[in-house]
Amino acid sequence: MKTDAKSIAEPEDDSWFASDAKVYPMAVKGTFRRIKWAILFITLGIYYFLPFVRWDRGPNFPDQAVLVDFDRARAYFFFIEIWPQEVYYLTGLLIIAAIGLFLMNAVAGRLWCGYLCPQTVWTDLFLKIEHWTEGDRRKRIALDKQPWTTEKIARKGAKHFLWLMVAWWTGGAWVLYFADAPTLVKDLATLQAPLAAYVWIGILTFTTYSLAGFMREQVCTYMCPWPRIQAALTDEYALNVSYRYDRGEPRMHLKEAKKKEAVGEAAGDCIDCNQCVWVCPTGVDIRDGSQLGCIQCGLCIDACNTIMDKVDKPRGLIGYDTDDNMNRRERGDAPVYRIIRPRTIVYTLIIAGIGFIMLYALLGREMSGLTVVHDRNPLYVNLREGAVRNGYTIRLYNRHKQPEEFQLSLAGMPEGSRLQVVGVESQASSTVNVEVEADTTREIRVLVFSPKGSNLPSSSPMDFVLHDPQSGETTTISDFFRTGN
Repeated sequence: MKTDAKSIAEPEDDSWFASDAKVYPMAVKGTFRRIKWAILFITLGIYYFLPFVRWDRGPNFPDQAVLVDFDRARAYFFFIEIWPQEVYYLTGLLIIAAIGLFLMNAVAGRLWCGYLCPQTVWTDLFLKIEHWTEGDRRKRIALDKQPWTTEKIARKGAKHFLWLMVAWWTGGAWVLYFADAPTLVKDLATLQAPLAAYVWIGILTFTTYSLAGFMREQVCTYMCPWPRIQAALTDEYALNVSYRYDRGEPRMHLKEAKKKEAVGEAAGDCIDCNQCVWVCPTGVDIRDGSQLGCIQCGLCIDACNTIMDKVDKPRGLIGYDTDDNMNRRERGDAPVYRIIRPRTIVYTLIIAGIGFIMLYALLGREMSGLTVVHDRNPLYVNLREGAVRNGYTIRLYNRHKQPEEFQLSLAGMPEGSRLQVVGVESQASSTVNVEVEADTTREIRVLVFSPKGSNLPSSSPMDFVLHDPQSGETTTISDFFRTGN
């Protein structure tokens, strides 16, 4: 729609902003629609049912395959158990996810937006429900224009009821990842669940219902930052949904095109049917070129290919193509596709490198260990017999599924040095046995005594050595022994 300067400067409704017209996407069949349905069923199937998958970790341990257990301060993913101090694994996953987005963008533009983004997946599901209850595009437009009748109330009511059920199960499935799923479902049904569970289900139900049911394309166009970011990351070799101007223009209706062709005049393959616009979930006309609202879902390709088949013209008037190839076609050159290029190689190497580091750290991590904190006040104590005592707070951790008795000893101290664990019945000696329960940590206070007359400098390096007799693992942590010399 054309707008002159006067209408921009002085809008009739005294508003600087025009409301977005409601988008009524039309149903379409084709390759990309089938791909999107497959991804929807796979991703939502995983999301909704993964909390109910079991994984045996032994007695007294949770048997839910994927669980974030706040009570135990653990995150479980099948055979992997992550402790709070291992948050760097989460950091690695976030980095991989970010670089993965960059890689998808370098290969095929907004591939994430069109197929994998939760907003896209749930919006597709909500649109399908809308098609079931209210009909396709024309029927929905007509229904919205009709006065409120019993039929309209029934259709609208059925749609919103199903939307709320999907949104409610979406919120309910999320909280199941933070508690034993079957138990929490029973507690929710009998109103025995914690208040936080109901609150989060309510919040996620509202957000899913609002974002997928009402806001839809406005989330992609106005709220999501990724379209702005990816625009700065893309290049002329990235595949994007594109309209082939060299084939489609000049566009005109089919009857007019046949008249032109009959007299030997040029006519484009585009018959201006607007099917590509009507199937777009964001209401974009791809023939106007690359736009912020286009999520690259490919549904316009399916719609256009269907029309091309009906009018006996070759497919591909709209398709995944690169800016470079669009320019090459205008010059009469053959298209060239460069999926493997420096930036895609770099992104792939970064993902592989971080993944390898994480896997190496996971496979090689120790099942036991310790951390040491030296007392600050006082740093040391001079004893009557001439010895010096330092105090330390040591936390031992045991990742084994059974209790372990560890041997804690000193290294790097003069002969005759000894240590003592406060609260453990043992004489001060060079080695002390300390028991730690299964899959937990234990904090102990340790006193280290230097031998009489050792004449140590003011700060001497020393090591605490933790040995696990069962597994043979040995962990060493360095610290300092302080004196007043």
